Amino acid sequence: MFRKILIANRGEIAVRITHTLHEMGIGVVAVYSDADRTSLHVRLADEAERLGPAPSAESYLRIDRILEAAQKHNVEAIHPGYGFLSENAEFAAACVAAGLVFIGPSAESIRLLGSKTASRLSAIQSGAPVVPGTQGSVTLEQARTFGHTHGYPVLLKAVAGGGGKGMRRVDRESDLESALRDAASEAERAFRSPEVYVEKWIEQPRHIEIQILGDHHGNMVHLGERECSIQRRHQKVIEESPSPLVALDPQLRHDMGEAAVRAARTAGYYNAGTVEFLVDRDRRFYFLEVNTRLQVEHPITELVTGLDLVRLQVEIAAGARLPFRQQDIAWRGWAIECRIYAEDPANHFLPFPGTITRLARPFGPGIRVDDGIYEGWRVPMEYDPLLAKLVVSAGTRGDAIARMIRALREYDIGGIRTNVGFFRQIFEDQEFRAGHLHTGFIDEFFARQRLVEPPRELAAVAALAAALHNGIPDVQPTPNGATSPWVTIGRQELLR
Repeated sequence: MFRKILIANRGEIAVRITHTLHEMGIGVVAVYSDADRTSLHVRLADEAERLGPAPSAESYLRIDRILEAAQKHNVEAIHPGYGFLSENAEFAAACVAAGLVFIGPSAESIRLLGSKTASRLSAIQSGAPVVPGTQGSVTLEQARTFGHTHGYPVLLKAVAGGGGKGMRRVDRESDLESALRDAASEAERAFRSPEVYVEKWIEQPRHIEIQILGDHHGNMVHLGERECSIQRRHQKVIEESPSPLVALDPQLRHDMGEAAVRAARTAGYYNAGTVEFLVDRDRRFYFLEVNTRLQVEHPITELVTGLDLVRLQVEIAAGARLPFRQQDIAWRGWAIECRIYAEDPANHFLPFPGTITRLARPFGPGIRVDDGIYEGWRVPMEYDPLLAKLVVSAGTRGDAIARMIRALREYDIGGIRTNVGFFRQIFEDQEFRAGHLHTGFIDEFFARQRLVEPPRELAAVAALAAALHNGIPDVQPTPNGATSPWVTIGRQELLR
């Protein structure tokens, strides 16, 4: 087993990996940018190394500096987490060339599956159904031809990436040219490749993914599905396992799981990964893509299977065989995850960096919080605004929803705006409770009701105005002439 591992990441995922490595008795080396010098992942590590200035292109994306840090601290392996270089084939190859173990799949698998068009071809070879689409990057004329053949709407997608970057829905041919230009520009900025391909748009699909796990000895299993249909800007914000749809159809789980394993085997895959599918209204599923890394939503799979995916990743990278077979995997109960972001749901989910002035985490049975924040920490504007993952588990979906509502009510993050209040309304929504989910759910939610929670500043002003208008009880001076401390605290709360 490894003696020391460098985590080439930051924030909550670096903290989460650190916890498991410490449980395994493995030393942890953290890396950080100037913006993260006081971050929690740095504080928890055994050793730490500065990479550079705040911009990720000068720090977390610098392969040379990460490898220099690894050599300086005498580590044996590197865990990439997710995001940044986690799906970069050149980084995986550079780690191996430097005599380090990359805790993830091979560079060849990353390269193959990192290309959306190449992974589609691989999926087709494995027998997995795919959404009708082009086999490579398209010109404007090729996109027009596809639209004429398959009809509108169509979906433009970046060849080299995911996470909603370089993705555009096009409803009519007159919008195609500008959408293709915008998608290519965004793809260039995000992935340094302007290549875009086109797929047929599926109306109100469910986004369901299968967690896969394979070792270096040819063993491969799937760990069940996750429902990831609640999205904003093509990014997941609520995930649950099992899926409300698949839980009622065990054959669908079996078929999707088998398709995921076949697709992974065809690509020579090992370590943890996720095969993503779209499922239409008739329960037909289509291969979407493969994420060649640990997923943000991996905790819900851990809770329903009882497995530690990070530990398994490390053990596999060290050469161990999978300790179980497919028939040994069992799913118990229900788990739901909310991605807590520093963002303003009332203003198109725009990021809201700032200093956290107050932090009260929920706790109790069946509640897990993965985060990398603390009171007094400044949320940097240079990175993704994900603060934490709030995860709950219970025996049934109804009980898990009730537990999540209770946890969200207890969760208090002051000084910035977050999506906590927005999530409370989602979980109270009858359509969500009924399991009527699809990737356009949030847009429909906004169309049928408005956000109840006003911006914090307006709420404070309104509360203070009401208090002044109605009169605040017990505002008489205390015997020594000072204002009551309880009134002072109350006023501070109103102003906050």
